[in-house]
Amino acid sequence: MITIGKLADYAGVTVKAVRHYHQRGLLAEPGRDSSGYRRYTAQHAIDLVKIRTLAAAGVPLARIKDLLDAGEDTLAAAIAEIDDDLEERIEQLRRTREQLAQLRGGDRLFVSPDVAGYLDDLRALGVSERHLRLERDGWILMQTASPEDAARWLAEKRDLLLDPEFRALCLEHDAAYDWAPDDPRLPALADRTRNWFAGRAEPHTVGDATIARLAAQSLPGGSSPAWARLARLMEQP
Repeated sequence: MITIGKLADYAGVTVKAVRHYHQRGLLAEPGRDSSGYRRYTAQHAIDLVKIRTLAAAGVPLARIKDLLDAGEDTLAAAIAEIDDDLEERIEQLRRTREQLAQLRGGDRLFVSPDVAGYLDDLRALGVSERHLRLERDGWILMQTASPEDAARWLAEKRDLLLDPEFRALCLEHDAAYDWAPDDPRLPALADRTRNWFAGRAEPHTVGDATIARLAAQSLPGGSSPAWARLARLMEQP
């Protein structure tokens, strides 16, 4: 006869684990002796080693009870099934790790590699992280709802970045977010922007009007009085 402490030591588990296995119905609880102590037998030790071995191999506790006394064929089939489940979980974890790696890479989790490359170009140009977030959010909407429009629009935006005047306007519009609404630079910026648009071919328009409205609503113009005034100035003839 052995005590619960010695049983746990023999099997390489904790006393708490032994009691947990009792609660789960995996390990039979022995009766108490005249002193009130539980006394375990060799069979308890054998069963506990089996339980520990199956648990360490990844067998769920809910299935261990059925496998303790299973025949070789039944045990082999159950282990094969559990192995398949583990392989699926491993694949899920691999995909999760890939997503985490993309998160560390910034925008690439949310948009296509081509759009992420365009955002990198804007970052290299010197635009603010605020501007990049706005761009990214717009692309998330566009690529989800209208991949064809997104591809055409991206090609157009990449061409625009080759124009020095567009790059200058992009940076100045970005900076204008923090200007006062009565800043004297705003009318001049509006004129330059109108003139630039007037001198280029008709831009690609978004085919899905709903997405175009959502993209427009995602822009925080209301949070920038200078941008709100700039938009009004640009609408003037």
